[in-house]
Amino acid sequence: MNNLGERLLELRKDKRLSQEEVAEKLNVTRQTISKWETDQSMPDFDKIVPLCELYGITPNELFIELKEKESLRNTEFVIDLEKEKLKNIKKAKGISISVVLYFLGVVWIMISIPVMNMNPIVASAIFLLICGIATGIIIYVCIRYKKIKTLEETEDDKLINQISDVVAIIVLVFYLVISFKTMAWHLTWIIWVIYGLFAEILKLVFMLRSSKDEK
Repeated sequence: MNNLGERLLELRKDKRLSQEEVAEKLNVTRQTISKWETDQSMPDFDKIVPLCELYGITPNELFIELKEKESLRNTEFVIDLEKEKLKNIKKAKGISISVVLYFLGVVWIMISIPVMNMNPIVASAIFLLICGIATGIIIYVCIRYKKIKTLEETEDDKLINQISDVVAIIVLVFYLVISFKTMAWHLTWIIWVIYGLFAEILKLVFMLRSSKDEK
């Protein structure tokens, strides 16, 4: 039991006894008492009863209480884990909605002007509004459901950043080549919207994978 030493230390302090006094009464060394209280070793079987008598408790009370504390900690851990999973699910839903909105924004800008003959300014304004809402949702869920990252998650973030950096360079080269070749700068900026969608989908995939690994 990992907390036996802590419990023995509490009991000794409650009795206002020093390690030397306990060691003398149990016919052991002070170093032995210190090792018991720091979980470096456990009391021998023949020392359990005298130790409990000295502290005014029974062996059952000592070990049952420790078991109850351990069970309580396990319960709290399970509750925290379930809360974390729920937060991940809500965050995934929020990012998924944002990705869908980005796709709708791209579809809108592709059909509103050439197909629906809408005023380019109005169409662009609606497109920016959709993108703004999607971005706002992402910012909200990332702040609202932020959690402390583990070492494994930090490694995942590094991998995501490395992939994003490589893709960003490729997209930049592609954007410049297409833009200079077609001179359609008013249209080619959509490439960056697509890149943003890819980046969010990548993050979502890694987040869902992390949630799946925890189960």
